Amino acid sequence: MNFLFKKISISSDHAGFKLKETIKKSLAKNKIFVIDLGPKTDSSVDYPDFAKKVARNVASKKSKIGILICGSGTGMAMSANKIKKIRAAVCYNKASTSLSRKHNNANILALGSRLTKKSTALKLVNIFLSTKFEGGRHLRRVKKV
Repeated sequence: MNFLFKKISISSDHAGFKLKETIKKSLAKNKIFVIDLGPKTDSSVDYPDFAKKVARNVASKKSKIGILICGSGTGMAMSANKIKKIRAAVCYNKASTSLSRKHNNANILALGSRLTKKSTALKLVNIFLSTKFEGGRHLRRVKKV
């Protein structure tokens, strides 16, 4: 797989912790540098705190891309999207993931660990990290966001 991004920020809440750890291992095998912003265990935490850590890293260009995992992906995406310059997309299949990059230039992938099988999540991460933004008519729209 030809990845466009070699450094990513990642975080989860307690519901997404195990999937986060699985994704980190997969990324490491592909020689992608991972900035893990927590949590360190699956003890209960508040998802907005961790979503904002990744969003701030991406907005400040410590990494160009981020991954967030919670139970549904929705809470993480909503929290991350409060940060300027962030376009977090909840993705649940190949088409939604591909289009989030091609048409929306999403810079954070939000996954739902309770709604997405591990094998599917790993495929979605690969798609997200290897899909280029198409620009053109989409750039005009993204600028309006």
